Amino acid sequence: MDVNVAVKSGVKIRAFYLFFLMVGAQLGVGTIGASRYIFTFAKQDSWISILIALLFMMLTVVVMFYILDQYENADIFGIQVDVFGSFIGKILGTVYIIYFGAALVSVLLTYIEIIQVFLYPTFPAYVISFLSLSLAIYCIFGGIRVITGAAFIFILLTQPLLFLLIDPATRMYSEHFLPILQASPQELLQGAWATTYTLSGFEMLFLIYPFIKNKEKAKLPTFLGIAYSAFILFITTIILIGYYSLRYIQHIESSLITLFKSISFTFLERIDYFVIAEWMMVILPNNILLMWGMTYGLKRLYSIKQRHSIFILAAIILVIVSIIKYDYKILRISDYVGQVGFWLIFVYPFVLLPCVMIKKKWRKKKGMEKP
Repeated sequence: MDVNVAVKSGVKIRAFYLFFLMVGAQLGVGTIGASRYIFTFAKQDSWISILIALLFMMLTVVVMFYILDQYENADIFGIQVDVFGSFIGKILGTVYIIYFGAALVSVLLTYIEIIQVFLYPTFPAYVISFLSLSLAIYCIFGGIRVITGAAFIFILLTQPLLFLLIDPATRMYSEHFLPILQASPQELLQGAWATTYTLSGFEMLFLIYPFIKNKEKAKLPTFLGIAYSAFILFITTIILIGYYSLRYIQHIESSLITLFKSISFTFLERIDYFVIAEWMMVILPNNILLMWGMTYGLKRLYSIKQRHSIFILAAIILVIVSIIKYDYKILRISDYVGQVGFWLIFVYPFVLLPCVMIKKKWRKKKGMEKP
């Protein structure tokens, strides 16, 4: 396989849209319960853990950009084959594909569980899965530009949900944040680690980068995108801690939905019903990008056309989601995805960087040109 990706100019997207692709890849079902998991470790200092996670994300993205800049127009699949050879490189690329598949299953299962808990307990899992996967397939058939447009539209349509949080924000108690800095450094880091499942997704930069037209402007929208995702988690966590009793937070499973549930209007009593339905638009960019990442990886590594693999993968995922029903199994899958994601997304780029640099120095020593 070629290390660099040949992309036609008419298919490329402007760097501006990386903001929406990063936000679309990060925000999803993890945001619904992330604040409670972070609070489990860092308590009222959870907001500090989120800032720590943001700084580490920024550093990781800097490393990712440095790796990508060493090549003309390569993605993670081509880079791994170039650095580690065809056999090991394809194995590592396959790990990414499996991770994308597991993450997609986790997203669908978690959203279905939320629907069954808060709305319809007997609602069939395969219905939501089929609808979501059908929309993902439709967008992927349109190419990267349609995928980008879907992320752009769905993100804009879901932002008004934030204004609903003004009501609980006006009823917060500042005493809930005191005393500050009571969590130990270890607890703060554990709280930052708890954001992994929610804030993962920016690894899509490794796949999308070859499709960027003006790469020299790619850094700013990417950093703004991940900063905005962290800001959403930061705000929801702040409101949760300020609104609810600190003892009560530890027992809330879907903390963000519970927060929306406390809001009511004279013309609409159960606002959480509306939010859960609207959240389908939040997870759709997740589903589309993860499905695209799987099919794109198979195309790059094994020359399997996306039009052929997408239906097979969708059928497999639909069967898996329909079989898994119990909440403890769903939680276990999400935990596994978060643990693997931590090493693959937050740690692996720092391991890959020296390997790329050694490869680059070896090429210079041999008098070889850049790939």
